[in-house]
Amino acid sequence: MILSLASPAKLNLFLHITGRRDDGYHELQTLFQLLDYGDTLHFAYRDDDEITLTPAISGVSYQDNLIIKAALALKKYILAHPDIASKANLVGIDINIDKKLPMGGGLGGGSSNAATTLIALNHLWKAQLSSQTLCNIGVKLGADVPVFINGFSAWAEGIGEKLQKVELAEQWFMVIKPDCHVPTADIFSREELTRDTLAITVAAFFEQGGKNDCENVVCQRYPEVKKAIKWLNNFSDAKLTGTGACVFAAFSNENQAKAVLAQAKSLAKDNGWQCFLAKGINQSPVLSFLNDE
Repeated sequence: MILSLASPAKLNLFLHITGRRDDGYHELQTLFQLLDYGDTLHFAYRDDDEITLTPAISGVSYQDNLIIKAALALKKYILAHPDIASKANLVGIDINIDKKLPMGGGLGGGSSNAATTLIALNHLWKAQLSSQTLCNIGVKLGADVPVFINGFSAWAEGIGEKLQKVELAEQWFMVIKPDCHVPTADIFSREELTRDTLAITVAAFFEQGGKNDCENVVCQRYPEVKKAIKWLNNFSDAKLTGTGACVFAAFSNENQAKAVLAQAKSLAKDNGWQCFLAKGINQSPVLSFLNDE
């Protein structure tokens, strides 16, 4: 049996850091916009109890890959609950990934992969865990995992796990990945990062907009990001997503967005850019799979 599921990207339409917790996590406010662009994961049964992943992702060991971490975390949870384990079918799984999302881009690729893995294996192993239980497992792997499990564009608070579904107007997003990798942990550890932005309401964001508190820090340390934002600002208000490195601009007109993409691609080779155009979606394709179960 083979099961193929999407693993969509996200953008942070804004990101306010409102505080820092004693455990090192940051309190934040953000708006997650899901995209109709991302990776695809394929799952197949094995005849043993091994969990394999192909192809290997450059620079990420098997043990450190969030796909494997998600699979092992789910298996551990099931085995720790005898009533669930007795009904589950914990066979081995071959996982194959069609990787499109760049590493270190702030598009949530790793978190999305982890979420899709939890959803798929919950189904294939017949564990029948609720979405909330999957979120409880997933948030320990990454603060963005729950938004992909819930499967809708959302306003987020806390460390990103407190989610409120939001219906966003249809837009197209031009995305540029500069030729650099921005480690999230490094940006959140910088002393110059603003951590006291005042909390706002959803209504206030839609009236006044918001900013990304990480953007200045990233631009100071990564001139490639600053250059991409400056160029994209010629066409629309460009922003950093998450802690970067990807930058994006929104367009209400698809043809206009395609024209900007064509110009970006003409500059991509000289600048080391990866560029793509994606449509914003309010519901993940994975949610349709969950609803059909």
